[in-house]
Amino acid sequence: MNEATDALDHIKQQQPKSSNARERAALSDCSQFYDLSITHLNQSLDPDLDSTPFDVQIWLSAALTNLDNCKTTMSEQNVTHPLFLNNKASQLISSGLAINAQLIKDSREDLLSWFPDEDVLSLPDLARDDTIIVVAQDGSGEFRSIKEALDAYHTRKGNGRFVIHVKQGTYRENVEINREMSNVMLAGDGIGKSIITGDRSARSGFSTRESATVKVMGDGFVARDMTFRNTAGPDGGQAVALLSSSDRSAYYRCAFEGYQDTLWVDVNRQFYQECLIYGTIDFIFGNAAAVIQNSVIYGRAPRRGQSVVITAQGRTERNQPTGLSIINCRFKADPEQKQAVRGLKAYLGRPWRDYARVVYMRSYLDGMVDPVGWMDWGQKSETVYYAEYGNYGPGSPTKMRVRWSGFRVIKDIREAQKFCVANFIAGLKWLPHTGVPFSAGL
Repeated sequence: MNEATDALDHIKQQQPKSSNARERAALSDCSQFYDLSITHLNQSLDPDLDSTPFDVQIWLSAALTNLDNCKTTMSEQNVTHPLFLNNKASQLISSGLAINAQLIKDSREDLLSWFPDEDVLSLPDLARDDTIIVVAQDGSGEFRSIKEALDAYHTRKGNGRFVIHVKQGTYRENVEINREMSNVMLAGDGIGKSIITGDRSARSGFSTRESATVKVMGDGFVARDMTFRNTAGPDGGQAVALLSSSDRSAYYRCAFEGYQDTLWVDVNRQFYQECLIYGTIDFIFGNAAAVIQNSVIYGRAPRRGQSVVITAQGRTERNQPTGLSIINCRFKADPEQKQAVRGLKAYLGRPWRDYARVVYMRSYLDGMVDPVGWMDWGQKSETVYYAEYGNYGPGSPTKMRVRWSGFRVIKDIREAQKFCVANFIAGLKWLPHTGVPFSAGL
């Protein structure tokens, strides 16, 4: 905590002194990332939260990932600084993860024996103390923009969920739900009807973080029946539609439309149900513990000479309880780009960081998936955990898959169940409160 706080103070001192636009952009991002790390460290220490060792591991992992995010944005902006190259905070958090991993091993219940294979919950009614406001471009609601509605968060009555009904329309705005805005819900009128759109990208001068059309930092966020879009296109480089750092966040019947880096599942526990995810390269990336269930993943045409790469997972060390679990989903070509993607190769993922972890289970894989399945990125094939279990479709045969020691075809259902909702994100403890239906098992 002391190391991270000292670093944040240094960043804030450096910001007004910098005359370089790239350095200022990097320092601004790093200020945000370090602030989030300190928040997660505070959560880990707070005795009033009644947290489990698994909660603490999630928050410590988030703290470490945000420090890594700072290094990434410095690299993007071609900025070097000795503070970020030799930061003791990262080393200390890594030690904390190792110590706490043993506590989890000693105390965690065996969940595999008592939850049903199908445990789909219904959507509950809104509680009495929930605040419900309406955004409508035609003036029929309290506000015309989502940003105006979010500005009313701190003046709401009651302490329940803050529900913004986003009426049908295309909202051209960049939205941020900050750390102080917990338990916010965006409820739209349906995919393709309630749309938040932007076009920021690396090519137009934005960092990956600042390219996001929507940034979600506040815990307990829920979105349903919404479209999140970034229209920068295949030549825009990194261009995020949604960045989610929200712990215990859930997305139901939402679309995420973009090209490179569409959906940033940054940190903490996240769940996606019946969603549509479109992109070209690394279009589901980050280091959250995330489950994507009963959704459709669409490959789009990237720049000439490039291949489609679905995931770029960012786990930096073995003790982080993070990764991507993709269950009962479908991967295929974007139906509006069938001609453009004809003949293109697609890969299930490539390791953004050394200990990348991605699992595809009982999912349909289109024939555009290359028989080798996975793409290397910097010789990390020994330390990754890439796995497939019970998939089907023309892209699913595993005979010609990569021969990495870090790749496996799961044959024991007990290993597969480690990546289901109940186990991987402890979903039975928090998903019922979101109102999003889910299957706890496989």
